[in-house]
Amino acid sequence: MPARTPPEIAKLAVATGEKKAHQRWDKTIVSGFLAGAYIAFGGLVAVSVSSGLDPATWGTLPTLFTGAAFTLGLVLVLLAGSDLLTGNLALVPMSALAGRIGVAAVLRNLGLVLVGNVLGALFVAYFLAHLTGVIGTAETEASSAALMYERLAGIAEAKGTHESPAEIFWRGVGCNWLVCLGVWLSLAAEDVGGKILAIFLPIMAFVAMGFDHVVANMFFLPAAIFSGVPGLGWDDTLRNWFFAGVGNAAGAIVFVATAYWYLYLRDSPEDGPVADATGAAPAPAAASRRRR
Repeated sequence: MPARTPPEIAKLAVATGEKKAHQRWDKTIVSGFLAGAYIAFGGLVAVSVSSGLDPATWGTLPTLFTGAAFTLGLVLVLLAGSDLLTGNLALVPMSALAGRIGVAAVLRNLGLVLVGNVLGALFVAYFLAHLTGVIGTAETEASSAALMYERLAGIAEAKGTHESPAEIFWRGVGCNWLVCLGVWLSLAAEDVGGKILAIFLPIMAFVAMGFDHVVANMFFLPAAIFSGVPGLGWDDTLRNWFFAGVGNAAGAIVFVATAYWYLYLRDSPEDGPVADATGAAPAPAAASRRRR
């Protein structure tokens, strides 16, 4: 199974971030919508496989099952192709650190991706989790939907009402450090099996440890509100999204983008266009903009 070296990964990450930053705005929003939906699918299957498992019997194993199932989301994002805020928080700023794009391009990309991710996650939460009855309500009779409601309620209540702002922030830092390492390791692999394995371990780990992923919470918390989980409101949801998002940004930019730029790119001479994750070199228009 061939693998790229860390310096090669760093160059590939920069080229990929540059391509994402130069993507048309409408394509970025559609790509972001797909990524938000894919992460929501991961959240929905994670709730499904871990529901009905009594901690008194299973201990913390349900969190392991949750993490293992949730990896579906990032596998779909990276292999099918889409734009996820948490991954772009490493790739696009790293391209800026390497001098390929400016701060305005970074903010434009992250803002558009954020909008798309929210819309995609909300779509799955409302139409595919709630309206379908896949996740029940407090009044649902004993069934798989009722078990999924109980599991979702437990996750959402913990994230929306029990965690303090500081806890959410630091859980966000730990989460996206690992998520972006999953993205980073996937760039090392050159075959599908290697990419899936690279993604699986960091993603399973962050979920099993209970860290906060802002896009996943764009599914969990609204889905719980739509299902009528008591005591949970949109104010709790927005509070979680804010602190998780700031923590995710810190984890990606400080511990992945900046750290690996410093290690492998800061003192390296510019050596021309580098192929991105699709194997394509940056567009000529982008290269000409850099020369001006």
